[in-house]
Amino acid sequence: MAIQQTISPVDGSVYVERELADPARVEATLERAVAAQRAWRETPLGERARRCSAMVDAIVARRDALAEELTWQMGRPIAAGGGEIGGFEERARGMIGLAEGALAPVTLPDKPGFTRYITREPLGVSFIVAPWNFPFMTAVNAIVPALMAGNAVILKHSAQTPLCAERLQEAFDAAGLPAGVFQHLHLSHAATEALIRDPRVDHVSFTGSVGGGAMVERNAAGRFIATGLELGGKDPAYVRADADLDAAVDGVMDGAFFNSGQSCCGIERIYVHRELFDAFVERAVAWVRQLRLGNPTDPATTLGPLVKPAAADFVRGQVEEAVAAGARAWIDPGDFPLSRPGSAYLAPQLLTGVDHSMRVMGEESFGPVVGIMPVESDDEAVALMNDSDFGLTAAVFTRDIATGEALARRLEAGTVFTNRCDYLDPELAWTGVKQSGRGCSLSRLGYETLTRPKSFHLKHA
Repeated sequence: MAIQQTISPVDGSVYVERELADPARVEATLERAVAAQRAWRETPLGERARRCSAMVDAIVARRDALAEELTWQMGRPIAAGGGEIGGFEERARGMIGLAEGALAPVTLPDKPGFTRYITREPLGVSFIVAPWNFPFMTAVNAIVPALMAGNAVILKHSAQTPLCAERLQEAFDAAGLPAGVFQHLHLSHAATEALIRDPRVDHVSFTGSVGGGAMVERNAAGRFIATGLELGGKDPAYVRADADLDAAVDGVMDGAFFNSGQSCCGIERIYVHRELFDAFVERAVAWVRQLRLGNPTDPATTLGPLVKPAAADFVRGQVEEAVAAGARAWIDPGDFPLSRPGSAYLAPQLLTGVDHSMRVMGEESFGPVVGIMPVESDDEAVALMNDSDFGLTAAVFTRDIATGEALARRLEAGTVFTNRCDYLDPELAWTGVKQSGRGCSLSRLGYETLTRPKSFHLKHA
């Protein structure tokens, strides 16, 4: 019997232990999913919406308890934990509301003697592999639209956040979802790969690392099934000379340090017009110094630990290399006593004197560090922002919205912002370019990867 342990970053204790599914359980889960989907696809859309909405109600009703569990599983400060459930609710209800229009048949102009239209048909069984950093919000991006489209879902959550899968199961059960339509499994890596290869799986949604995305593509190769891959990011922000400085500092710093920087769309590179550079750095340093690194169960804590000590040491290594290469570190780690090598607790850091030869400016950090570079012009900023293997989001801060929009058109990213960052609007497509992934979730377009078109060409007798 293989056991999966969840080590809490709060204190290093074993917080959850779960038995991994054996082949017999995986087989039974697949059989139930295939059988249940045949009936679920015939269920009226309004009934699907009612069941999914009831699931959301059940999750929201447990907001405080779920926030506490999140803190112990992945380290987010309890003061911010409720926001995860709020984002989950916004996305879930948004996708439920978009379903009728997104799934409606496509009607064509009249053609004498013919009836022609296109329907959106469910794919079958959707296998969703969800991450730990925003475990409810990222999972819901695929779960709710998959179900609304008439698919059955099997969820494999991160070993760091297994309780999230269980709480979703409980919520769907409470909502009266038919047995087998939504199921979860705790799986080993090998079992996950085997499930992707199984011919009864018709769609795979994966959120995680670039390496994990490559694993999905290897195992799905030759099966010609739909895959949605949301992978890494090294998201940039540009502060133009005309930006509202206070608003830019608050927006960019929150985008860089929320969730201890553990966000695929968090800000990891900042480019500031030289006219504002010194003032921006001064205010950004003051903003970071007011963060309180501590036990995330304490409501006063604003910066929690990283998910595990190895993740914190990885970021420490990036910072040390940059400093050795000439960068300036503005934050004294001694001001954050919990931060020490080998610990998941890591002091935040701002770096100047950086360039794109340094790992901290090219390699995803996924931690509370950001490099800041001065630029002389919009063209230089755009060139540096696009000089990356990733392209998930990018942000421009400016009072000139027309220019901001024009610059956004030149940026190689799936989502471009002006005067905000690090946010998902459920009515907008969530997608990436380059190594940030492929496919699309959220918005009406998100339903396209969860359905297949079926054309009806009916000649009248």
